[in-house]
Amino acid sequence: MHLRFRTPHLVYLILLVVSVGATSYVAYQVVGFVGVGVLGLIIGVIALTVELQAGGPDGFYNATNLYAQHMAVVERMSAAERAERRAEIEAAASPLLVAKIVSAGLIVVGFVLFFVFQLGA
Repeated sequence: MHLRFRTPHLVYLILLVVSVGATSYVAYQVVGFVGVGVLGLIIGVIALTVELQAGGPDGFYNATNLYAQHMAVVERMSAAERAERRAEIEAAASPLLVAKIVSAGLIVVGFVLFFVFQLGA
């Protein structure tokens, strides 16, 4: 997996920084540093859920009917369709990595600053 930065990637990176910064600021103003940590937890849970469901059906985890139908469709795919499906899953890996890194940063910053400043530890 390699990254090539082009103009759209730079624009997306700037939008990511601005949106995460604004959301973190609002969370800080409403709840304090705990809000920033919880925002990181929410982003992390969403990223991990998307990663675990990579290529699978979206739905309730007890929907065995849905999973059975999905597995039957996957088994009937041609080799080209399977390769295309794997390529789509691999293409989603780098944005998920960015989301997990941002999540880890918000969790660490939010909860460490909460313990240092608001609890006085």
